Amino acid sequence: MKITDEKIDQLAHLARLEFDDTTKQSIRQDLENMLKFAESLNQVDTTGVEPLIYMTNTQNNVRTDEVVQSYTKDELLKNAPKKDSDYFRVPKVIDQNK
Repeated sequence: MKITDEKIDQLAHLARLEFDDTTKQSIRQDLENMLKFAESLNQVDTTGVEPLIYMTNTQNNVRTDEVVQSYTKDELLKNAPKKDSDYFRVPKVIDQNK
């Protein structure tokens, strides 16, 4: 694939970037180097190699869910600016008349 000024301009537009001519030359060289590297990977013999889905053999390495009450209702409501028995009071944000 040939990297053209139009392709660099298109990528710059998508990334919301602007480049001067000197920078475009540097970016063109970097992109061409990346493409050469990617093309060199096509030369690697991968026959008999299974595709990887995960990078490790570990699966479902999660902790078990255990219900633990770390705060009581009274402790949580203690610092509330406004409360009503067991609930936080908040300003009304939805107008139901509309």
